Amino acid sequence: MASEKILGQKQLVIDEIKDRASNATTIVLFDYRGITDSEAKELRIKLRESNSDYKVYKNTLMARAFNDLGIDLNEGLTGPSAFAFSDDQVAPIKVLSDFAKEHPALILKVGIVDGEKADQAKLAEYASLPSRDQLLTMLAGGMIGLVKDLSICLDLYSQQKEN
Repeated sequence: MASEKILGQKQLVIDEIKDRASNATTIVLFDYRGITDSEAKELRIKLRESNSDYKVYKNTLMARAFNDLGIDLNEGLTGPSAFAFSDDQVAPIKVLSDFAKEHPALILKVGIVDGEKADQAKLAEYASLPSRDQLLTMLAGGMIGLVKDLSICLDLYSQQKEN
């Protein structure tokens, strides 16, 4: 039987996982086997640039924390798993997906986005979505087009009234 000290340490880690998972909008479990330390550092930097992060915990501790929160990610907890989390819905998925294209050793397993479970296919779908900034740019471009068309119409109308 494990000592009270070890059980206390494990409970602290479980509480940390629960805190990070409950405060995150997006959770992604991925297999990191085969990436080097320098590649892991590069991944961490890219994730932090998008206000995301990842951490490696024992699968048993993650399973206990997720079960306590009512999150079913047990099928993703086979083999070594890392836990990426963020307040942004798509940013960590895009970063991990782009990184996986350059480093095929990294494999996305499963995730939770806005409380809904996402398998590998769903994660790939989210990764193909434009970023928030790109969507805002597209919206602004569409709105500018409408205003431009309206100004042309009003100008033609005023010219017609003058004649």
